[in-house]
Order: sequence, then C-alpha cells, then structure tokens
Amino acid sequence: MEPRPASYTSQRLELRYWTYGDEANPPLLLIHGTRDHARSWDAVASVLARDYCVYAPDLRGHGDSGWAVGGNYSIIDYTLDIHALGEHLGREPYTVVGHSLGGGIALQYAGTFPDKVSRLISVEGMAGLGWITNRPRPAHIRMREWIAQMRRLEDREPRTYPDIEAATKRMLEANTHLTEDLARHLTEHGVRPADDGGVTWKFDNFTHAGSPYEFNTGDARDLWNQIRCPIFIIYGADGWGKREDFKLDLSPFHDVRAEEVDDAGHWVHHDQFETFIDLVRDFLCR
Repeated sequence: MEPRPASYTSQRLELRYWTYGDEANPPLLLIHGTRDHARSWDAVASVLARDYCVYAPDLRGHGDSGWAVGGNYSIIDYTLDIHALGEHLGREPYTVVGHSLGGGIALQYAGTFPDKVSRLISVEGMAGLGWITNRPRPAHIRMREWIAQMRRLEDREPRTYPDIEAATKRMLEANTHLTEDLARHLTEHGVRPADDGGVTWKFDNFTHAGSPYEFNTGDARDLWNQIRCPIFIIYGADGWGKREDFKLDLSPFHDVRAEEVDDAGHWVHHDQFETFIDLVRDFLCR
C-alpha cells in the first residue's frame, strides 16, 4: 500500500505525515522512534489499514519534516506536535501506537489529553528513559552537560555514505534482526542526497540532544496516572530494557497489560512482525 503524503504545522515548522487506507475508518496514529521515520511503519500500517485509517507522522527533525532551528527536540516538543496533528485531523479520540521515543510521546499525549486517546500501545517506549529510572542529578550538572553537547553538535557534520548499498549495510549493523529487503526499504526512505555526493540520513543531528529539564519520575507518574484508556506495553526480550537493566513499573497505570516478545530486540515490529501484528490486533479487538 502506497501512503498519501500531507503536511501540517506546529511551532511554525512544516511537518509531514502519511495516510494509509480509507478515511471513513476509525483513526489510528503510528509514532516512530528517535532517528527513524514514518515509512518504517509501512508493513504495520498496511495490515492495520484494513480496519483503520492510519496516520503516520514524521516527527520534527526526522524523515521529510522540517528541522527545528536551534534544535528543540525534547519530548514535550514532540508531544505538542502530535497534539497539533490531532487537531489538524480533527478525528479524536485516536488509537495510538508508538515505538521507542514514539511510545514515550504517546504516553505523554494520553496523560495530557486523556479524552483524546481511546487505546494506546507503547512498543519499547518505557525502556531507555534514564530520567525515570536513574537517580536525579543536580540541575547545574545537567545544564553544563547539555550546553557542552549542544556546542559539540554545532560542529558535527552529517555522516555520508557513497551509495544506498553502504547505508543499508550500516542499517543491518545497527539491527541484526532485519532482513536485507527490509533494511533496504528503511534506508531508501531514510536517506537524502548529500551535498558532496552519496547519501546521508534525513534526521537532524540535533535530535541527539534532548533537554536538561526532561520530566522527572514524579511528573511522569502524575501524567501516566491520568490515562484512562486501555494500555498495552510491548517490549523485546533482547530490547533496550535488557541492555539497561530496566525494571518495568506499571503501577502508575489503571488499565494496562504487558507482553515480552521472544527473539526480538528494540524494533519488535521489525524483528517479529507476525507475532507483533497478532498481539496488536488481539488487543485492539478486545
């Protein structure tokens, strides 16, 4: 299924999203993760579009969306963008599926606007959030580290590859679960021509830096406690949570279930596609 591109604006940025399926069907949002892009959902969207109208945005600084001048890429900015998309579409409440950073954004959005989300699936969206699991560090240290990181990023040049094949090879190195065909598909939609020849990734290097004032544990729990829709947490047995010795804490939620997927890493929907689809459809049909 070839999706239909369209745009909307948030914080004066022009942001791209893709629509799959019949707009007469109920709306479903797919939110990708850090340094990814909306077209990584193509296979998932093609299946879900049988029952839903699927909207998949390119987050700011990713895919074909605009880059934030000054590098405003914190979770609160992404959440604002999703809210702007929801208002642009005008079809709430939404079923929302988010991967990694996208899962965190989905939880923030649903906690801020509980009436706008009917069901929520977070895929590896609670792993890798060190600001939740780690002991808080003093603000002056976080500020110094953030400023130093931002200054380093000013001098960082986008990495270029001589051709699609070389970039695909890098994609396979990053996720050994991928097939060559899927890696090629993800790469083709994830790169643009470089100024000096070859190709470079579409994402803005400033997405590497977040904010020194991300939500703390108390704020996160307060927001998550506001969510009233059913929630499904999916994570890979070999995902980022395992790498970071993450302890899954579901106590802030009211109506939640969780499922670990064997032989899957951080990209569960790529690594175990059929299992992922079965889990998602079972949850959405309940």
